[in-house]
Amino acid sequence: MTRVQAQRQGAPGDIAQALLVWYDRHARDLLWRVPPGAGARPDPYRVWLSEVMLQQTTVAAVAGYFARFTTRWPSVEALAAAQDADVMAEWAGLGYYARARNLLKCARAVVARGGFPATRAALQELPGIGPYTAAAIAAIAFDQPETVVDGNVERVMARLFDEHTPLPRAKPVLTALAASLTPDHRAGDYAQAVMDLGATICTPRNPACGICPLMAGCAARRAGTAAELPRKLPKTPKPVRYGIAYIGRRVDGAWLLERRPASGLLGGMLGWPGSAWAESAPADAPPAPAAWEVLPDEVRHTFTHFHLRLALRVAWLPMGAPGMFLDRDDFTPTALPSVMRKAHALAAPCLTLNPQEEP
Repeated sequence: MTRVQAQRQGAPGDIAQALLVWYDRHARDLLWRVPPGAGARPDPYRVWLSEVMLQQTTVAAVAGYFARFTTRWPSVEALAAAQDADVMAEWAGLGYYARARNLLKCARAVVARGGFPATRAALQELPGIGPYTAAAIAAIAFDQPETVVDGNVERVMARLFDEHTPLPRAKPVLTALAASLTPDHRAGDYAQAVMDLGATICTPRNPACGICPLMAGCAARRAGTAAELPRKLPKTPKPVRYGIAYIGRRVDGAWLLERRPASGLLGGMLGWPGSAWAESAPADAPPAPAAWEVLPDEVRHTFTHFHLRLALRVAWLPMGAPGMFLDRDDFTPTALPSVMRKAHALAAPCLTLNPQEEP
């Protein structure tokens, strides 16, 4: 008898069915979700958009962005026809900007082929859709029996089966365990149920085992190890990189900006001119002649693979100064990525046109 068979025989009833019964009563109310029992098929566009936004991002952070996107572009056809700069501006602050670039590529590819495909394999051929997102769309939007494994699901599986192999080495094991429980019917609801369970009950700290619908069959609860799982290998410390950002403002109120290259970090986004980000402090190289003032504060920002410390220079620039300027009425800090918004917040008080202007 395999460990999966033993787990199923030891549980009071079928695990998937028990979880679906719980989900029917306790499903989270999310903007992109069709409630269980509603009788409507989820919109693949909304499922896809939410899954892309939720990558490396919390539900709380995504809700406002999702509402704005779907109000402005209510269909994949509308998004496909959008201007790249408009989409990048709406995405600003959500991070991982390659997702926004791929969002447009994928929308246009979907429209070109006449709609979203229903299978995981076909979905994975679209730009920016990897194995996880393809499985999620196939399961949730098309009810295909695909296994969807995110951090919540990994935690639930590690505890349900008392799996002590540390992450990330445990990923194949936890994925296989999750696949063993994925039902053929209501696969999309089941996938969302496991994620909801991990987000609301089987939480990273202080799991609420006493109200868990799977408590009777949870091996880690019986062993007293639930709070310790999943185990994780120690993280490698992130390196620190240094750079300089130049925040310049012309005497008529226009701001000196640049459009970052399409590829690479923050690709395609508006930002402040500056140095490369390197392992040691770079030399000053202002983008325009001016009396650049060194600010005492610096921007500290963390990316996936490194910490950034960004020194700041500010200056008033004359009419005719070189560079790309955005008129004061067209400039909104919210169109900038988070690290550039942090720089603006520190520099703006030095560059106000009058006391009434908001920094």
